[in-house]
Amino acid sequence: MAFKKIEQYDEKIMPPLMHHYRESLKLLGEDPEREGLEKTPERVAKAMQYMMQGYDQDARAILNSAKFKESVSEMILVKDIELYSMCEHHMLPFFGKAHIAYIPNGYITGLSKLARVVDVYARRLQVQERLTTQILDAIKETLNPLGVAVVIEAKHLCMMMRGVQKQNSITTTSAFWGEFEKNQTRSEFTKLISSRLH
Repeated sequence: MAFKKIEQYDEKIMPPLMHHYRESLKLLGEDPEREGLEKTPERVAKAMQYMMQGYDQDARAILNSAKFKESVSEMILVKDIELYSMCEHHMLPFFGKAHIAYIPNGYITGLSKLARVVDVYARRLQVQERLTTQILDAIKETLNPLGVAVVIEAKHLCMMMRGVQKQNSITTTSAFWGEFEKNQTRSEFTKLISSRLH
């Protein structure tokens, strides 16, 4: 079977995006007509649409698509969810992992849906602080749990390859609600995300 590449992008916005990237290359002193850059405006236009696809997605709809009645009332934790996002200040990537936990209150959701919620908000121009609370709010409002916890650890290229150029810095943000505002529950969560159980 031959390989078939399938790309999804909005053809209506491709020409203006490509035009602006071509002009940007010129302004930076490059020749957008040279062989290596000839298709770059098109590639970047497609890549940016892919990386910004979260604007067209609904995190609450994703959680509701796999929402099940369940009497479980113990903590559910999905940790080390990879995330890739774009800093809105410099449009440079930041990347890392998210840890999400919630305590059900009559409903659970499919585990993969938590990872999808991370992607919905990460695939936008972001700041890590807002990304953390948006994930928490979507889970809180959709599942109405007893508590939600979100911790994100990420490296920011805007700190690594420009500005202060600190290669080893990691930014950690957290948001806690409900039962996770209690020290005992929060402590159990932080112990679990720090441990290696496999």
